[in-house]
Order: sequence, then C-alpha cells, then structure tokens
Amino acid sequence: MPTIPALSLQTRILALFLLLIVVVQVGGFVLVNTAGVTAARTTIGEQLVAGARIFDRLLEQDKQRLAQGARLLSADYAFREAISTGDRNTIDSVLANHSKRADADLMMLVGLDGRVTADTLDVATGNLFGFPRLIARAQAEQPASAMVLLRGQLYQLAIVPVLAPLPIAWVAMGSSVNDAVAKDLNRLTRLQVSFLSRQSGDTWQLQASTLPDGERAALLRDIAAERFAAVDENGNAAFIEHAVTRVVTLPGRSDESVVAVLQEPLDAALEPFRNLQRQLAWISAVAVLVSIVASALIARGVARPVRELANAARRIAGGDYTAAPPKSRTVEIDELATSFQTMQDGIASREFRIMDLAYRDPLTRLPNRALFGDRLDEWLRTAMPGEHAAVLLMDLDHFKFVNETLGHAIGDLLLTDVGALLGTVVNGQQNTVARLGGDEFAVLLPAHGAADAQRAAAAILQALEAPMTLSGHQVDVRASMGIAVYPEHGRDASTLLRHADVAMYAAKANHLGVVVWDGRYAQHGADRLSLMSDLRKAVDNNELMLLYQPKVALGVADGNHVEALVRWQHPTRGLVPPAEFIPFAEQTGFIRAITQWVLAHAVAQCAAWRAEGLQMHVSINLSARDLMDAELPDRFSALLELHGCAARWITLEITESAIFDDIGHAIEGLRRLTALGTKISIDDYGTGYSSLAYLRRLPLHELKIDKSFIMGMTRDASDLVIVRSTIDLAHNMGLVVVAEGVEDEATFDRLRALGCDMAQGYLMSRPVAAAEIAARVRGETWPRAGREGVGLRRVV
Repeated sequence: MPTIPALSLQTRILALFLLLIVVVQVGGFVLVNTAGVTAARTTIGEQLVAGARIFDRLLEQDKQRLAQGARLLSADYAFREAISTGDRNTIDSVLANHSKRADADLMMLVGLDGRVTADTLDVATGNLFGFPRLIARAQAEQPASAMVLLRGQLYQLAIVPVLAPLPIAWVAMGSSVNDAVAKDLNRLTRLQVSFLSRQSGDTWQLQASTLPDGERAALLRDIAAERFAAVDENGNAAFIEHAVTRVVTLPGRSDESVVAVLQEPLDAALEPFRNLQRQLAWISAVAVLVSIVASALIARGVARPVRELANAARRIAGGDYTAAPPKSRTVEIDELATSFQTMQDGIASREFRIMDLAYRDPLTRLPNRALFGDRLDEWLRTAMPGEHAAVLLMDLDHFKFVNETLGHAIGDLLLTDVGALLGTVVNGQQNTVARLGGDEFAVLLPAHGAADAQRAAAAILQALEAPMTLSGHQVDVRASMGIAVYPEHGRDASTLLRHADVAMYAAKANHLGVVVWDGRYAQHGADRLSLMSDLRKAVDNNELMLLYQPKVALGVADGNHVEALVRWQHPTRGLVPPAEFIPFAEQTGFIRAITQWVLAHAVAQCAAWRAEGLQMHVSINLSARDLMDAELPDRFSALLELHGCAARWITLEITESAIFDDIGHAIEGLRRLTALGTKISIDDYGTGYSSLAYLRRLPLHELKIDKSFIMGMTRDASDLVIVRSTIDLAHNMGLVVVAEGVEDEATFDRLRALGCDMAQGYLMSRPVAAAEIAARVRGETWPRAGREGVGLRRVV
C-alpha cells in the first residue's frame, strides 16, 4: 500500500493560512454584500414611505384645489341665477370660463334629478350622472372626491352642492390623471408613479405612468398576478425584483378599482454594492497570492475593517449618517469605505432634499409653517420655569395691489426681499423667521418678553419704511404685526399663534402697526368669526334691506335725490349697522355679492319710482374691492337694461381712499362706468390725502364733503375755511357739492350762504323705507329749500 507523502509543516501552515484567508475573504464578501443589499433595500423602503406621504399630501392638495374651485363656482350669484332660470347658454359659458381659470379638465352641472345638465367635454349632457354615490357622499360630507373613469380616462373628481340656500344642483370639477400629472408627482416625490384602474370583471388598465414603455407591460403583469399583495411592516410590497414597490388604493366607485403604484428602482442604489463586489473579488485574489508571506497581516487587516464596514452599513440602515465609514491602511478596504461614504452621502442628500421640500418655503428659503410649528413646539417642550418667548406674526398691507398692478413676479421679489430684511433685523442665533404663506411671516423670539418683541417689531417697521426698488419699480411697504408671549398669552403653540393672529388683525383694522394680544380681543375674535359666518348667509336668506336718505337741493333741483343705504336685519342680533359688517365683507371679498344685491335692488327701485311718475335720482355706494372688479361695469349695464333704468338717474359714490389705493385700476373702472351715462361722486372727501387738482384726472360729477368738517363748521373757523374753499374750488371744476351730516339749522343756513348745492343729514330726514319716500313725494312733504330759505321742512 503506497504511503501518502507527509506534508511539511511549512506546507501545512501555508495550506492552513491559505484556507483561512479564502474562508475569511468569502465570509467577508458575503457579509458586506448581504449587509449592503439589506441596507440599500431598507433605505429605499424608508424613502418610499416618505415619498408616499408626500404623494398623499399632493393628492389631498389637488382634491382641495378642485373642491375650492367648485365651491367658488357654486357660490357665484350669477351662476346660481342662471341655474334657477335654466339659462343653458350662461351655464355653458360659466362652466367653460371657470374650467380655464381653475385649470380643470372637466366641469359638470348635475341637476337634482341626477341628470347632467351641462359638461365641458360634452360626453354626458342629458344622461344620468354616472357617479350617484359620489353625490350621496357630498350630501353628507360637502364636498366629496373620488377617482373615476369617464370614457376610459381617469379623472380626480370633486363635487359640491349649489346652495340657494337649499341644494339646487351639483357642480363637479375634475382634473385628468395622465402622464403629465404622473411626471409632476415624480418630480416632487422622486418616485416612479403609475395609476391603474379596473372595472368589475375586466383587466387592469394603465392610465398614467412615468415608467419607460418596456416596463409598463411588466407592471401590468405583476399587478394582474397579485405579486404586490403581501406587504412588510412598513406597508411596502414584500415582492422585490427590480424596484421596491408600494401600492396605494385610491377612493373610487364600488364597481371600479383605482390604485397608484409607487416604485423606487434598486439599480441606482445597488450600483455602489456591485462595485464593492468586484473590488472584494479582486482583493480576495490578491490576498490568496500573498497569503504565504503575509497571511497573518492580511487576516488581521481585512477582518477588522470588514466588521467595521458592516457596522457602518447597519448605522446607515438605521438612518444614522453622521459617522463616516472607517478608513483603512489597506488600499482595497479604503476604497470599500469610500464607496460606503459615497452611498451614505447620496442617501443623506436625497433625504435632505425631501425634508427641504417639506419644511422650507421654496420662494424665500425661509422655514415654512410646518418647520416653524415644530421649532415652537420644541422650545415649549424644553422651556424652563420662568422663561419667556414671543411669537410675532406679520402681514403686508396692500400686498394684493402689488400683484395686481406690477405682476406676480414683482410680488415674489417683494416677498423675497422682505424675508431677507427680516432675517437681517431679527438675527439672533436662536430666533426663527418663517414664511407661513402668502404675504404672512412669523418670527419666534425665544427668551424674549413683550417689551423685547415690541422693540423688534418697531425695528422691522423702521426697516420697512425705506422704499424697495424691484426691477425698476419703487414700492412702499407697510405691515401689520401681532404679538403673543409665552406663558402670559398661551402655553401651547396653537394658542400663541391664534392670539398673535387676532392681535395682527386688530393692528391692521386700527392702523396701529403693532398690537400685543390682550384678553379683550378674545370675545371680539369670536364675535367676528360668528358675524363673518352669518354674513355669508345674509344675501341668500334675504336678510339685507335698503333704506333711503334724501339729499336736499339748496337751489334749483332736477328732481328728487336719495342715497341708498344697506342695512342687515340679523335674525338674532337685530339690526346690524353697516360699520360692523361692511369691513368684514371687504376683507373676505363677500362685498361683491352685497354690492350686486344693493345695485340690483336700488336700480329696480329707481326704475319703479320713475314708472310711477316720481322724478327720483338714486346714489349707490361702491367699495374699494368693487373698483377692482373688472366685470362690474358689464354687470351694472345689464342691470340697467333689465329694469329699464336710465344710467343718468344713478350716481355711484366712491370714497377717495378707495380710488387712491390703486389709481390706475380706479380710473379705468370709472371711465367704463361713466361711458354708460351714470354719474360718479367722491364720498367722504377730506378724510384722505388727495387734492382737488389731482381729482381732475377722474371723470367726476359730484363731491361730498365729509361730515366731520360739516358738523364742526359753525364752531371751528378752520373747518369753515375748509368747507368754503372746497365748495369754491369744486364749483370752479364744474362739480356738484353735497354736504353730509347736516344736523342743525345754523349749519344748513351757512351752507346755503356758501353756495353748497345739496345737503344731507338728520335735520332733513333720517334714512327711511322706499314706501315712505314715495309717500313724501306724493304728499308734498319732501324736504326742500330755495336760496331764500323758503319751504324748508324738517322730516324726522
């Protein structure tokens, strides 16, 4: 039997070390590869979860946009009137125009019988509305939204009722879900986005996707085979082939299924690990060759760095990107660590971009509302007893006029410069300056009380006094600020922000610049919210009424003149004076609905008086917002034609402050109104900053001197001088002069002596109902006064 040659000890040692190093290299390769792939998949899964949250918020924002657009249309008075009268042409025109303004792909009007009255795609007009359950949900939720299929195309559809005050129809507004929408979502979430739908018993159809054409068919096969049905603890699909996948079920009809498939490809994330695999294989081959002479050094130099890199991979998988992968004196292991560092930096950079989108204002790069709230909550959690903090909210005055007159690009520059200015003025290390949205900014001042906050606010106002030059345009900036202080004004973030907001509103309403929260604002704020809510129902519930106050001619008259004054008969508060609800209506934009109501009723009443043979002229007040309404002249012309009322019988009164808020738009609007034949009057003259010389640019017929000068002219020589000079200069310009606030005979006689054309006030008559006006004219009890003072009759 042949003997086996005995191996030398050296050979055995070399063989043993060779075997050991091979085992170590293979083990290290498997360990790093497993840890790397696991880390990559875990990280991608976490990115997918974060991206899904952003995706959900984007869909919700689009739903709210559609619902808000539908609400705006349903609240339009002319649209409701067209529905009530069955004016199909107006309905089609309004739907088409609103579809363009709201950037909607589909608009539908559904009648109470469930049939489609009109739609912008002309695919369902006259048919039953295909989504009756959506109407049922809207009756309960107001509004309701769902993903629906219409002629094979997927739409996100929102539906709201048209109330007058009960539902008279339903407005549906939808946007098409197509590849362009998917690409927008991909740009914001950094994920591959696909939308699929299936009707009962049919196969899945791909509605929109960011995937290449070659991968779309594979996605349909995977969905049909239900490969994504099983999910892990994060809600991602357990099946992973070329991408980590998450399936989001979207609301739709009961006989339809709509899903969004969100995917993060593995290739890009695994590329560093593939390089790592090649590098490890090369390292292993080299190690085997040199193991005979350096096996111990190689074992010691490879095992330890591999373990450290595995720990680094686990830290990365856990979301810790602070520690750098360990360096090594071995070139190959150092390259491996560099690859880990590159992977770590890439993942951290992507997460930073996602967080930046969620917590930074994209225009000013300031913290947004979410980040400001987080920092305020964090400070409140860690605040020690006795510590203070101040929250300052700031809103720019008349910012909308910058956008409307100079354009949104200039408005964006203004917001950016104001944000930079705030950062310069409030530059403490712990302070936070944020943009909450629109033209509203917030400042968090930790360890500051009310006095410190007021000084900071004063510094901001002083800095804003310097005009800003934006693309060649010089813009004056003014702001209103509200301050709330922890713990005096609140101990939680929501209370502090709410109180600072109420204080800011008080500053804006009273032109104070800065207001610190006070407890007395609490009830005022609650009453304001209640009143604003009730005001939206006042027109629909027929709670408004018109009274008429005579304007007495002091010379030869061309008929009888009255001013129409709106009053609100609240069902529980009683008679609400205009001063209490008109400012709210102007701030919320509801003043347009009120103005439309007043114009319609006042024009109808003037026409009715004229039809009865009464020579009446009616003055109607317009607000600053009304002057900005480009459609007002057309609507006014339509009312005159509808009621058969001549434009020369109507005088429109506008305050001088409303005109000079935006002189360009005001002049254009007034010229269009005077082109109809109506007369224009400047109301409350003397309370603003204009001059008669400047008013020559305007197409005016009448000027009303504010009552603050009239009521004091018999006692104050300076008021008398102002009244006399105003009358003389106005007459030189060919204007009719009206004095309002006449309450005693001495004032009346002095005005007549000065040559004033008309007087208005309680001396002659308080505001009365239309029926009493007619009775006075017919009964010859109308207050009149000739230049000799004969025939004055005081009617109270």
